[in-house]
Amino acid sequence: MMGLTAMSAAARAPAALPAGPAPGPRAVIRIVAAENFYGDVARQVAGPAAQITSVLRNPSADPHLFEIDVPTARAIAAADLVIYNGANYDPWVGRLLAGTPSPARRVIDVSALLHRQAPGINPHLWYDPATMPAVARALAAQLQQLDPANGGAYAQRLQRFLESMRALDEQVAQLRSRYAGQAVSATEPLADYLTTAIGLQMRGQRFQLAVMNGTEPGARETAAFERLLKTRQVRALIYNRQAGGSAVQRLLGIARQSHVPVVGMTETEPPGMDYQHGMLGELTALGRALSGSQP
Repeated sequence: MMGLTAMSAAARAPAALPAGPAPGPRAVIRIVAAENFYGDVARQVAGPAAQITSVLRNPSADPHLFEIDVPTARAIAAADLVIYNGANYDPWVGRLLAGTPSPARRVIDVSALLHRQAPGINPHLWYDPATMPAVARALAAQLQQLDPANGGAYAQRLQRFLESMRALDEQVAQLRSRYAGQAVSATEPLADYLTTAIGLQMRGQRFQLAVMNGTEPGARETAAFERLLKTRQVRALIYNRQAGGSAVQRLLGIARQSHVPVVGMTETEPPGMDYQHGMLGELTALGRALSGSQP
């Protein structure tokens, strides 16, 4: 009797399940970058484990005129990781994040990462040579938390990226050794962090701030700026290829007539080019202008 009872109990007990497979790599990580240069760094660090969407990527469009559309809102709502510039450069990102709260979503605000959130700060952070290494490190740390199974691969890609940035640092140092203290100007403060790293003296800031803030420069500021160019008090004029009204076009004309080299820079990464090569190209053009040759 006791043997039958024991056998019945054994028959009713669930069979032991075989051990399941070890946890594998996470599914594709969805990354949304507000600006395509941050998206490019994400591509280099994340590799094939990520699906990357860059919102601002049109080289012919003024990023300041961007308006939120449905695909962008959906992409941010579904993202595992969002990267944006901050410093009031892309305020639409904050609105979308607030409208689609998600405790699982990771966010990198570059201005917060760099502690550059003071009101009125120059928002063109990607022109500072120190920015992208900091962004890449933050990205790698977030990716390793999202996908620990591939943590080693993210660390290796991060190291390759940091090594590739040495060429940029070397070119900045080379220009600094040759041209530190020389005066330049710009139609807006797009590349101020870069010119500061080189040691150049920026002239005509009042005019530039008015352009950046979307206001018409005053007659006094405009006249002073024109004198800088007509009397060749600056060695180069930097301008934004993606923005600028009639006042900016007039200054470019005066610069060319006065034989002041002009250097075009952008607010989006050029198509078909990574961040490193895009910056190296602009540094090369700036170096030619400073040497007295048209880029």
